[in-house]
Amino acid sequence: VQLVESGGGSVEAGGSLKLSCAASEYIRPNCGMAWYRQFPEKEREDREQVSIIHSDGTTKYADSVAGRFTISQDNPKAAVYLQMNSLKTEDTAVYYCAAESWSSGICGMGARDILWGQGTQVTVSS
Repeated sequence: VQLVESGGGSVEAGGSLKLSCAASEYIRPNCGMAWYRQFPEKEREDREQVSIIHSDGTTKYADSVAGRFTISQDNPKAAVYLQMNSLKTEDTAVYYCAAESWSSGICGMGARDILWGQGTQVTVSS
């Protein structure tokens, strides 16, 4: 299974972008589909979760993006999206789509297993 992101680019502060992630086949990670981001000069292990959508449709957002970003999914298309509004310069990062599972079957418990996409660059200028 592969995850392929698209929709990144450059935008001025206050603008919007919509990221898309398409899976090569239908997948159902036991925690959910998520978007992470990696800031410049940060390591892979420092990627932060931006948002996640669980199989029951519930969503969670990082405090830094709550109210500005919206995650959604289209199950028949095995796709997940991230609508980003009111972008700020501090949102500049590489954004990764992720299929997130945990060994316990419960989010946050046990060992985390993530299938990553290749990433898409988002650059917000002032």
